[in-house]
Parts: sequence; C-alpha cells; structure tokens
Amino acid sequence: MSFSSTPLSSHPLAVYGWDEGWEAEFAPYAEQGLLPGRVVRVDRGLCDVVTPVGTVRADTEFVVPRDPMKVVCTGDWVAVDPEGNNPRYVRTLLPRRTAFVRSTSSKRSEGQVLATNIDHVVICVSLAVELDLGRIERYLALAMSCSSGEALLHRSALSWESGAQPVVVLTKADLVPDPVALSYLVDDVEASAPGVPVLTVCARDGDGVEELAALLGRGTSVLLGASGAGKSTLANALAGEDVMGVQATRDMDGKGRHTTTTRNLLPLPGGGVLIDTPGLRGVGLWDAGAGVGQVFSEIEEFARDCRFHDCAHESEPGCAVRAAVEDGELPPRRLESYHKLVRENQWIVAKSDARMRADIRHDWKRKQAAGRAAGEAKRGRGPWRPAPPR
Repeated sequence: MSFSSTPLSSHPLAVYGWDEGWEAEFAPYAEQGLLPGRVVRVDRGLCDVVTPVGTVRADTEFVVPRDPMKVVCTGDWVAVDPEGNNPRYVRTLLPRRTAFVRSTSSKRSEGQVLATNIDHVVICVSLAVELDLGRIERYLALAMSCSSGEALLHRSALSWESGAQPVVVLTKADLVPDPVALSYLVDDVEASAPGVPVLTVCARDGDGVEELAALLGRGTSVLLGASGAGKSTLANALAGEDVMGVQATRDMDGKGRHTTTTRNLLPLPGGGVLIDTPGLRGVGLWDAGAGVGQVFSEIEEFARDCRFHDCAHESEPGCAVRAAVEDGELPPRRLESYHKLVRENQWIVAKSDARMRADIRHDWKRKQAAGRAAGEAKRGRGPWRPAPPR
C-alpha cells in the first residue's frame, strides 16, 4: 500500500511526529519502495520500528557505523524493508534534527547519543534528596547544546535556536508539604535555570501532570534524570496507563534502582511522544560550550564589561564578573559552577582537537607567567635583572 499521497494529518505515523520535513527527507527512499518508520526501542543490534503497517522488528546490520555517534538510537527515523522475514533490515538512517549527547566514561574521546529528534528535554529532579543545582546546570548545558548539525533548517518551531527546549520537573513534590519551603526550592532552581520552565509534580497523585502534559503536547520529549527520580512513574502518568515498570526507592538515601533498562518511545494521549530513559549516574559534557554560555547567561552579560575581552574571570584586573560577585549581584556558587563546566568542556573538546590542546597549554603558560609576575610585584620586586658588575 502506498502512503505517499496520504494527507499528513491522517498519516499513520503522524502521531509519532511525521511531518513535511521528514516526508521530504524520505522521498528518495519511497521511490525505492522502502517503508518509513521511527525507532521506538533498541536492543543489542535489533530495534522495534513503528511503520505505517505496524511495529516491526528490524536488524541494524547494514547501518552499523564506525562512529558511535551515528549508532541507531531511540527516536531515529529510518527506512526499512517493506516486507520480508522477521527481523527485517534497516536500510538507512535519516539525518537527525537534534540529539542529546553525553561523553562516555572511557578515556577515549567518544560521545554517547541518548535520544534523537527531540523537541523537549525534561530534566527530572527528585525532591526526596537534597537538590544538586550543579547537576541541574550540567543537564541544562547539554540540553541547550542539543543539536546534530545535520538538518538545522528543518527544526521544529518548538526547538530553541541551540537545540531542544529544556524543562526542569521537580518530582515527588508531596514530600515537601510546606508550600513556602517548596517555593524556596523552586526559586533556587529557577535562579540556576534562567528562562527555563520549572514545574513541581507528584505523579502518583497526578498533581502537576496535566500542566506538564500540555507543555509536551506537541513534538518529542525525553525524560532524563538519576535513578529514583521518578521518570517511569511520570511516564505512566503522562501516558495514562502503566506502560513502564516502577520500583520503590531505598529508604536510607532516597536513591532508586534501575527500573528502566532501555530507551522506549511512547505516544501520549494528548499528543506528542515521550522517550523514557534509564537512570543516569554520570552526565559528562560533550561539546557543550554554547549550552554553558546560555545556562550562565548572566555571567556572559557581566563579562561584556570586563577590561579584557578574553577575561577568564579568575584573577584578572578589571573583571566585571568578579566585581559582581563581590557586590552580591552574582552568587559565588554560580561562578564556581561556570568555571567547572567551562574547564570540563574545554578538556573534552581538546581530547579530539590538537589546536585546542595547544591553545589551552599556551593559555596555562600565560596565566602562570602572569601569576609569577604579580607575586613578584606584590613582594616589592621588579622584573629580574642581572646584578651590575663590581
């Protein structure tokens, strides 16, 4: 059966995000008789792909790349065989619009793609444990740098200029019954996430779920967070049924067990689709320089008044950022977190960029020399000169 002439609104894949852009990208493969589909789950070289004729099991043997960044991932759009044995074969991977990528824990310079073609990154933070604002800023930096660079012209109107729209969701809000205390927590997160929606949700009771569902009602959303953050419970609440298994958190520390072991894409009853992911222990930055700048936009604003355009906001004279800290306009914690993420991102980039490594070494030597000179001047010594002859 041909679906090329089917109106987009009634296309079988419309509920999964099929639009004019994907139809145009797929046109050459439609001429070959292949079927379009979206990957809803990946498991050991096989994947479940939802197509116009239903969900099929497919083998990724023909699209296995050398680059780990191009491995088939949940959220990808692909072209599969129109018929054949079970499993069928994925014949090609369509260019990604966006991708959420973190660095791996290996010593090699590699990134791991967690979800693709996403419009919203939902950062789930449990109120059962103490807030880690630095971790939230780390997630946000990655979310705001969420881009593949392959199909920027076809991004959804829902996407930010730099990638996907981030949303911070404070889960298990029932554990903070005092509304004043809860409002203080929200204020702390909002101060660390300028311009980002911050919602409080109790998925078990349904509080706040409707508001979040309305925000995610179009496009593709991915749930990210540590184990025990309540992602699977929230996914069930948004889906309106128990589609994901859940487990209780440990009483001793409020941490959870790995309930979700694969990334699963689920259609939502109110529109849009949701990708649930396993809990993340580590969230390493991956080429997130632009995202760091957006997360700490107030620092970027203060930096415009620094004496030197390349000011590192550490010990340079005339630093407007340090002055803002001293005047109480900028919390010291924000600047410390900014420095940490900038250094980490530079290190990640330098692992695969020889010129960047050379620039960093040059910058370190320049700062060391400036520090030594400042120390000598402070002790009342001028530049070193040889002793005059007797």
